Amino acid sequence: MIRLNVVCEGPTESTIVKNILSHHLATFDVGVGAPMVGTSGKKGGAVTLKRLRENVRDCLLQDRNSYCTTFVDFYGIDGDFPGKKEAARKSSLSDKQGVVCDTFSDALAQMLDVGPMRRFIPYVQMHEFEGLLFSDPDQLASELRRQDLAQKLWEIRRAFETPEHINDSPVTAPSKRLQSLEPRYRKVQVGERAAKAITLDAIRQQCPLFDDWLAKLEKLPPLPA
Repeated sequence: MIRLNVVCEGPTESTIVKNILSHHLATFDVGVGAPMVGTSGKKGGAVTLKRLRENVRDCLLQDRNSYCTTFVDFYGIDGDFPGKKEAARKSSLSDKQGVVCDTFSDALAQMLDVGPMRRFIPYVQMHEFEGLLFSDPDQLASELRRQDLAQKLWEIRRAFETPEHINDSPVTAPSKRLQSLEPRYRKVQVGERAAKAITLDAIRQQCPLFDDWLAKLEKLPPLPA
């Protein structure tokens, strides 16, 4: 089985990888681990260049027969993270993502040889994991136990080209919108439950950048023994 480590921003992303993505990727003979950003004493939280780069480096060097990717939110990465300021000047969502992924890869390559870098697949979730949940506002309202919110959730969704476009600020990021509508919203519990109910197929149909990332993971070639 092909081995893949997904370095996750925090408990929500790690739970999604372990309980949803891992089952899907197993059908493609890919076994998945979901370590969180940070040190052994502090996992999750701020995604800085230092923390993420060291975590990815360790994954690639400690298991030289595995791949490594990242699952961190554009909204959540540090304001000084490589490429984030440049990305803000881009109009295309894919260009925004590409700038951060490319710049981080360049920073990682300063620590690693070509061999390990060939096993790295950069990914930044635009703009936040919760954006994916807007792929089906009806189902999201149901999992929030607030069917009365379905219309408002649809209004948010229809204001953007895709769920991934739902934007990046302390007021308008997807999680902030959900918390303003439902103060009892809890990321880990509701996020996993809603993602399962919405289904990966529905999310992939609505979220092309997420779909492209998952398609790459499905096609990872076996590594030489």
